Amino acid sequence: MKELTEEQIKRQDSVDNAIYQLIQELNPADKELAWDIEMIGEVRDVIEDWMVERLKITDEQGFNVYLEQ
Repeated sequence: MKELTEEQIKRQDSVDNAIYQLIQELNPADKELAWDIEMIGEVRDVIEDWMVERLKITDEQGFNVYLEQ
């Protein structure tokens, strides 16, 4: 597997944090959910699939590299 660049790692961290915050906002329980990278990674994969394969608004590299400035 190809090593991620520093830019890709920052992007992935940003996406993972946004997904975690969304999960917390959608959580109907009073208890905060623990950070679960397996769950977050599965959600990230679905979002990437939608943006790359279904909506075709970017490619895989673009999804993994783009950083909000």
